[in-house]
Amino acid sequence: MANTASARKRIRQTLKRTARNQARKSRMRTFVKKVETAIAGGDRTAAAEALRAAQPEMQRAAGKGITHLNTVSRKLSRLSARIKALASA
Repeated sequence: MANTASARKRIRQTLKRTARNQARKSRMRTFVKKVETAIAGGDRTAAAEALRAAQPEMQRAAGKGITHLNTVSRKLSRLSARIKALASA
């Protein structure tokens, strides 16, 4: 257990930060899930709208250091490729 005041404060800060990061990551996953659902439904316009809503949320998570920037870029690229494939199919 923390013995100093600064260590106790660090624990409090870590708990707050962890909760905030979990909330942001969960929010990002929810937006991605909406895109996945729209793609599975085969609705190209709904999927494109969902991706437009998800993109800033995902990039915000990368900017805050919750996920890596390249991970977000890769996921966005793959999602948009799947949406484009809906049109040709």
